[in-house]
Amino acid sequence: MAQQLGDGWNAATTYDDFMGRWSRPLAEDFIRWIDPPPEGHWLDVGTGTGALAAAICSVGRPASVVGCDQSESFVAAARKGLRDPRVRFQVAGVGDLPSRHGGYDTVVSALALNFFPEPAEAVQEQASLVRSGGAVGAMVWDYAEGMEFLRHFWDAAVSVEPSAAELDEGRRFPICKPEALASLFGAAGLRRIRTGSVVVPTVFSSFEDYWRPLLGATGPAPSLVATLSDQQRRSLEAVLREKLGGRGGPIELAAKAWVILG
Repeated sequence: MAQQLGDGWNAATTYDDFMGRWSRPLAEDFIRWIDPPPEGHWLDVGTGTGALAAAICSVGRPASVVGCDQSESFVAAARKGLRDPRVRFQVAGVGDLPSRHGGYDTVVSALALNFFPEPAEAVQEQASLVRSGGAVGAMVWDYAEGMEFLRHFWDAAVSVEPSAAELDEGRRFPICKPEALASLFGAAGLRRIRTGSVVVPTVFSSFEDYWRPLLGATGPAPSLVATLSDQQRRSLEAVLREKLGGRGGPIELAAKAWVILG
C-alpha cells in the first residue's frame, strides 16, 4: 500500500535530475514575465538548487539576490552551481526569512509556495519584506492539467494503487490555480495583482529518461514510488511504459506553470 509520506526535499542531485532540468528554463520565462526594472534587490524564497536565482541574474539585471532554503543540501548545491558576486545563499525558511534594511524590491518563490505549511502566512511574510512599491511574485505548477509528465504519473499511480489519489498534487494543492492564487495575494494586502502562465517543453530522450528520476525519492512522485512494493513498482512502470514509451524514441510533453505578481 502507498503510505502517507513526506515530500523528500533533501537530495539536491536527484532533485535536479527529476525537476531542476525543467525549472531552469521555466524560471527564466518567469522573470521575463515579471519584466523587472534593473538594479533591484531580490529575495528568492525556497531557492532550491538556485534555478530562480540564476534566472534573476541572467534576465533580471539585479543589484543583489538573497536565495534562501531550509535544505542545507540544496543551499550547498546552489552555492556550488552559481558563483555570482551579486548573490548570497543562506539556510532559512518561511517564518524566519532574512530581511533587508529598506526592504527588497522583489520577493519571489518558484515552485515552492504550495509546499509551505501555511501558504497564506508565507505570502503575508513575504509582503512584509518588500519596500513600499515593491512586488511579490510566485510560480507554481499547473498540477491539475498542464504539468503533463506528472499528470501521466499520478493517473497511472492511482490505477495501480488507488490510495495514491490522496497524494496526487493536483488534488493536494488547490491553490495552484489563478483564481486561488489571486485570492491568496489579495488577502495579504497586495494590489495590482496580475496572473498568467508560462509553458516549457519537457522532452525525454527515452522512457528510461522519464522513469529513472522517479526512482530518486526526491519530491512527491518519487517519494511515492519509494513506498511501493516491488510488484507495485513494476506494475506502475509497465502502465507508464505502455502509455508513454511503447513506440520507443523521444517522449515529447509540455509543462505549464501559473505565475502571479502583486
